[in-house]
Amino acid sequence: MALTLIVFSPPKSISIFSLFEPPYPIISPLFKFSSSSCSSSSLSLTSISSFTSSSLPIRFRSLHLRTSRRNLTSPPSAMLLPQNPLLSDVCASVLSAGIALSLLRLWEETAKRQLCDQYLNRKLVHISIGLAFMLCWPMFSSGPQGAILASLTPGVNIIRMLLVGSGMWKDEATVKSMSRYGDHRELLKGPLYYAITVTLACAVYWRTSPNAIAAICNLCAGDGMADVVGRRLGRQKLPYNRNKSVAGSIAMASAGFLASIGYMYYFALFGYLQCSWDLVFSFLVVSLASALAESLPISTQLDDNLTITLTSILVGSLVF
Repeated sequence: MALTLIVFSPPKSISIFSLFEPPYPIISPLFKFSSSSCSSSSLSLTSISSFTSSSLPIRFRSLHLRTSRRNLTSPPSAMLLPQNPLLSDVCASVLSAGIALSLLRLWEETAKRQLCDQYLNRKLVHISIGLAFMLCWPMFSSGPQGAILASLTPGVNIIRMLLVGSGMWKDEATVKSMSRYGDHRELLKGPLYYAITVTLACAVYWRTSPNAIAAICNLCAGDGMADVVGRRLGRQKLPYNRNKSVAGSIAMASAGFLASIGYMYYFALFGYLQCSWDLVFSFLVVSLASALAESLPISTQLDDNLTITLTSILVGSLVF
């Protein structure tokens, strides 16, 4: 007796797991047995390779279409309104601006109430604002539209620094929270460079480029921790710059590097970057180069917010 087993093989685009999702597909007929001769006891298997989705039963065809659409979806996203990218980006801009403004107001209140030293308060602003803003990037859509609308928040802060720093707009709370000595003209240097760096990193490099992560993390976390640690543990000064300490430089390289790694994994969750040891090593190189630039005497004469940014972007363009 000879048995012929006919198996319908569904297209490769159908996921195995989707076979168990309701509505359960009706697979009929999958098996067809026929007896053509009783003289043979062999079993033959016939596979039909030319089987297409048009040959599938109705439920199987709908399953094929659903699976095809699922394969075309983008990586996980934190967009507020995925069906309307423009409106979603506008809402994300308002939300990210609210978060940044809330943090800024918090540090302004701590400076006004003198809850901590002025230099420490200024560094807390320096560390937190840029890093918190970068956490909001996944809420925006991909492409130029999301990058431009996201950069509006730090872009508005550029105008604010110009107005307050030039004296056209009186804002003593902002001056106390961002300046070293309480002079509003200081906002035209470090704080202005800070806002420009975050804006350009967002608008030009965006979240798919390691350069954006390196520039913001070394500027915010790296430079901020260098000052905090250097003032407390910086007894041993650098031989080529007595204004900088070994502890401060180590703290800057470490904080910038660790923050970069953290954001690498954060953006990898959304599919914007792919984690690799090469990328980790590149972040280390950029952090070390930024720490070296911050320790040089020229950073004191110009502004370390400027030299750190330029070094990070220059070295990053070579190693990434």
